[in-house]
Amino acid sequence: MAITLFLSSGNLIADRRYDFGRDLQLRGDLNGAADLMTQAAELEPNFASAWFSLGDLREQLGERDAAIIAYRRARDADPDDRHGAKLRLMRLGEGTLSEMPPGYVRALFDQYAPKFEKTLLSDLDYCGPEILLKAVLVARHAAKRPAHFKRALDLGCGTGLAARQFASLADEFIGIDLSAGMIGRARATGLYARLDVADMLKGLRAEPADSTDLILAADAVVYVGDLAPLMAEAARVLKAHGLVAFTVETHDGEGFILGPSLRYAHSAEYLRKTISAAKLKDCAIAPASTRIEAGDPVPGLVVTATK
Repeated sequence: MAITLFLSSGNLIADRRYDFGRDLQLRGDLNGAADLMTQAAELEPNFASAWFSLGDLREQLGERDAAIIAYRRARDADPDDRHGAKLRLMRLGEGTLSEMPPGYVRALFDQYAPKFEKTLLSDLDYCGPEILLKAVLVARHAAKRPAHFKRALDLGCGTGLAARQFASLADEFIGIDLSAGMIGRARATGLYARLDVADMLKGLRAEPADSTDLILAADAVVYVGDLAPLMAEAARVLKAHGLVAFTVETHDGEGFILGPSLRYAHSAEYLRKTISAAKLKDCAIAPASTRIEAGDPVPGLVVTATK
């Protein structure tokens, strides 16, 4: 997602130095850009955007220690960490692997909302909802149960792509997304009975136990590291024989990692253990790539499990 967040310093001179630095960066002059970002940050020590851009430049220049210092300053300058400096620090091995800052995810998708569908469908050949639909149909056929659901939850609903794919299979859709911008786009589809601005875990926790027949998450849990709390809540909210279905990015190692894309990737074994611990059953995991990046399919999995 090639969107650059800018938070003004409130100082016109510092902001101009930042703009000039960005221009040099786009022209390929990383050292010159770093000098201007340093000047901008010196003028305004709490200029989060300048510190973050300086960290990115230092990282590209191979100056790991300097990048860490700059990312720390960016994180400390913005309590919401809307640039995601914490993620960059984790990727550089600074601190333990933990959850994404909600402010980062919210800011990312609020900015991305106007071009979300065009980028996914036209540029990335995105097919997450189609993959989920096929997996749900297969799971219901195997269980000898009808592929129709009275109530469905769409976690990380975005603009409503999954609800469009499943519209004929559910009587009622509830959408949950951290981004108000995405929720606004989803509301325009008219497919949802209710839309909540909340992260997925909090949204699930607000739902009554044994209230839902289907829980979907199309490429949403790539923004969640530890899936254990989410799966436990999904199990609580699902009715007997209810189904959870989601897609993830994957890797060949153990557990979950933060990939170069700044999205989490989960191993198949980690998913099996997490789903089993949540007392969900009939777990099915199959290879499935939902998007193309840099000309190659992103390794992924599609997962279904029942209560």
